[in-house]
Amino acid sequence: MNRDNRIVVHKFGGSSVATAERMRTAAGLVEADPRALKMVVVSALKGVTDALYALVHQAATTDQPWEPQWLAVKERHRTLIHELRLSESRVQPLLHRIEDDGAAVERLLQTIRLVKTASESIQDRVVGYGELWSSAIFNALLAQRATGSDRVHWLDARPCVIVHWHSLGPVVDWPMSTAAFERHAAEWVRANAGAVNSEAHTTTVVMPGFVATTPEGVQTTLGRNGSDYSASIIAALSKAQEIVIWTDVDGVLSADPRRVANARVIERLSYHEAVELAYFGAKVIHPKTMTPAIERAIPIRIKNTFNPDALGSVISNQSDDSLPVKGITTVEPVVLFNLEGTGNSGAPATAERLFGALREAKVSVLLISQGSSEHSICIAVHARERAATTAALEQAFRAERAAGLIATTAIIDHCAILAVVGDGMAGQSGVAARAFKTLADAAINIRAIAQGSSERNISVVVDEHNATRALNVVHSAFYLSDHTVSIGLIGPGLVGQALLEQIASQRERLLTRYGIDLRVRAIASSQAMHLTETPLSDDWSQTPRQRLCEQGTAIDLHRFTEHVMAEHLPHALIIDCSASADVAQHYERWLAAGIHVITPNKKANSGPMANYERLKPARRKGGSQYYYEATVGAGLPIIQTLYDLRETGDEVVSIEGIFSGTLAYLFNVYDGRVPFSAIVRDAKAQGFTEPDPRDDLSGTDVARKLTILAREIGLSIELESIAVESLVPESLVEVGVDAFLDGMSKFDDSMQKRYRRAQDAGKVLRYVGRLHADGQARVGLLELEKSHPFAHIALTDNIIRFQTSRYRQNPLIVQGPGAGPAVTAGGVFADILRLCVALGARL
Repeated sequence: MNRDNRIVVHKFGGSSVATAERMRTAAGLVEADPRALKMVVVSALKGVTDALYALVHQAATTDQPWEPQWLAVKERHRTLIHELRLSESRVQPLLHRIEDDGAAVERLLQTIRLVKTASESIQDRVVGYGELWSSAIFNALLAQRATGSDRVHWLDARPCVIVHWHSLGPVVDWPMSTAAFERHAAEWVRANAGAVNSEAHTTTVVMPGFVATTPEGVQTTLGRNGSDYSASIIAALSKAQEIVIWTDVDGVLSADPRRVANARVIERLSYHEAVELAYFGAKVIHPKTMTPAIERAIPIRIKNTFNPDALGSVISNQSDDSLPVKGITTVEPVVLFNLEGTGNSGAPATAERLFGALREAKVSVLLISQGSSEHSICIAVHARERAATTAALEQAFRAERAAGLIATTAIIDHCAILAVVGDGMAGQSGVAARAFKTLADAAINIRAIAQGSSERNISVVVDEHNATRALNVVHSAFYLSDHTVSIGLIGPGLVGQALLEQIASQRERLLTRYGIDLRVRAIASSQAMHLTETPLSDDWSQTPRQRLCEQGTAIDLHRFTEHVMAEHLPHALIIDCSASADVAQHYERWLAAGIHVITPNKKANSGPMANYERLKPARRKGGSQYYYEATVGAGLPIIQTLYDLRETGDEVVSIEGIFSGTLAYLFNVYDGRVPFSAIVRDAKAQGFTEPDPRDDLSGTDVARKLTILAREIGLSIELESIAVESLVPESLVEVGVDAFLDGMSKFDDSMQKRYRRAQDAGKVLRYVGRLHADGQARVGLLELEKSHPFAHIALTDNIIRFQTSRYRQNPLIVQGPGAGPAVTAGGVFADILRLCVALGARL
């Protein structure tokens, strides 16, 4: 192994040295580092520091015996020593140390019990033993494993790290600490950092983290997260080239993985980004601990002890500019205080008094938002500081409140701060807009906004119950994770099954190429439903009805809806492939709740006008999307074409066409030789008709489509106002489907006569719907010249002709297959992809 003359500081957290096995793993990681001088900072075993704090508190506040808990702490360290299988010459000094130090701790605890209080210095002496013992044990393990000329030393960090305690915490006295470190460790630094030879020779210096000394020589600590701070201080003192923080995660993550399933490791981020993320609760080292490294530009590498091959994260002056946003995190629960009143405007002392009062009350302000009018100041604090903040504000502004100069101090509980962090946001337009639009599209209300001039942090306050959903939607919007859509499918019939098959066939491609993750997590028929946390397996797409019978539970649309709208997934979509008017009644509620709806079901858009008119405001309220292209023309772009005409200022004069693939098929195939009733029965068997063919033959299906188009061009029209010629004999209207099919044969002669009459006149029969801009609408069987565009269509084709101001002389025609499960499912699938694009995916 070639020698590397650089200096490195390794820091191991409590979980990395908690057991003998983990300590051996950590030792192997240190030994694998080829650098000449390795400074190793060790935390207390996981849980020990908390246990020592609890012992001090127990001794000071109760009469309960603390001895059993103390003995458990000591025994844990003795057991670890024996499990490491150290030589007797190393075991005995460690055991003696634990006994000697233990006796000192016991005297301190006895004193605390007697006086019923514990000073900071006494408490610091007790809790510091966790690091002193763990580092000594780790040093013994490394020393026993050392080979050749490699050297291992234990160095007491207390006399090397000199700190003053202030209101903001411990502050390093750098001149004193530098001099002390030189006295204790300079010979090792000089001997190893500067030497150049061909031998593989290293020196490892093991030090306890967390502990330090005041200038007066009194033992103290560096507070919570103190071991990370120790590593940064030691790196500065030893002029190290890198700090490696060994922890239990693969690196700095773009979001909390417990709440954002697709959170990813940020391979490279700047100090500023790390500070912002850490301040707002992300699992990285504390901002304060990075200060010495930042000031000296020492890179910090975050690695996982349990997955050392992972790349980890590097925090340095350089950042990865490939994405403007590096991470999204939250602080919760927080409380929002809004101080409003005319007395604020133009009063320079208002903010000073506000924050002065909060400082006196020792309240930390997490977020500040103030408009340029100065009429209101909004702050957010931790929920645990609500009472202290309320009292401080009441005291500070009592006179203004009495004089009416401050109108109100609004308090909003149960909030969360969502922070979007990234150096790449600076100077890049549209970042804030994307974040705000994403939250709006997910029906998440923003209560307050804060953004500094550095532009590397956008913080918003949202309701706490929306925090997880907000994390996921924003994380997805900035391409930090896949665009995951939680899907619930209602109606696993022919179209529903075809759609499931299409999703299954394309899911992997969409995920790999575009980051679109379509998760069908719920499926329901009129009788049963099946809910799952993971996407339905592909075999569900083959036999959804059968699987529902085997594994489903009774239908409950409320539970179904709640399951689809999972807070840990960014987007929720319900696809209604039924023909149910009852299901359509739920669209308004779903849309208002922020659930997107896609459907080929015509009942909502052709139902009562009052119900239809409530869908748009519901969609606006929920920030949701509503797509229904397949309600007219199956997979043909009829709705989209009409939308484009209307929105570009064209005026529709008339719309006419063959809107039913079923009826197109029937009159394309019917030649007077095979009975009409037989053709109807065959069409149903092939899936070309609605479940009840009378929905087609009655003209109701065409009338519904004409109603939908009429409403799309702004006409207020009811289904009942359309003149419809039904092909269903009066006597067969009320009977069952089977009876209807059997009874149709009695009317074959009348249909054959109509066909012969048209043929004799040189014409063809076509079932046509016509709509005029004045609201006149008619549906029926017409005799058309053989030169008419509608006379030359193939089988199930729909053909729609738009006559508009622009297309008056030569009408615009859209033509293609307009029936069949696969075609209709394809139209629905296209709407799903349109939804994904609207949600930010790139196709």
